[in-house]
Amino acid sequence: MEYSFNLYNSLASGGVCLALKKSLHSSGETPVILCIGSDLSVGDSLGPVTGTKLKEKLSGLNCYVYGTLSKPITAHEVKYMNEFLKSTHPNNPVIAIDAAVGLAGDIGLIKIAKRAMKPGSGANKKLNKVGDVSIMGIIAERSVFNYSLFSSTRLNIIYKMSEIISEGIATFILERLQNKNAAQTDAAVFKSFL
Repeated sequence: MEYSFNLYNSLASGGVCLALKKSLHSSGETPVILCIGSDLSVGDSLGPVTGTKLKEKLSGLNCYVYGTLSKPITAHEVKYMNEFLKSTHPNNPVIAIDAAVGLAGDIGLIKIAKRAMKPGSGANKKLNKVGDVSIMGIIAERSVFNYSLFSSTRLNIIYKMSEIISEGIATFILERLQNKNAAQTDAAVFKSFL
């Protein structure tokens, strides 16, 4: 199942949260967030900008966000991430975020799918799939000259997409942590009556 939200839709961040609830409903563990991209090109910075915003929104919580403006996860690092995530967070689902290219009519869409993503395919890189759920921001039209399109992407589009994605993920994680804490409290109260 794939969900799409336009960055100009005022309800898009709520849609991101709902899509994540549907995609990760069976897992009780807090997801790990993998934000892929580079701060060297505006079009490729969706992941690091989103990661930076998520770090701020989820500060102080038991939540892992990899890939920020200060420590980006680029194509060089992403090839090692599957092994790292499996050994470090074996039971946690992974939400992977990256910029992508698509059809001209899809520019500005945020697409969420319950499947791994193949980062770097828009730039013809051959990397392994990552994540259990993928969030892709379509920032340019697919063409032979994708790299130049990534360079000419407007920062405003990246900023708006990252705000929507980070708000939706933060809401999803906060609700999940609250529900988990409430369930643990209920279990402790029930146990005290026994």
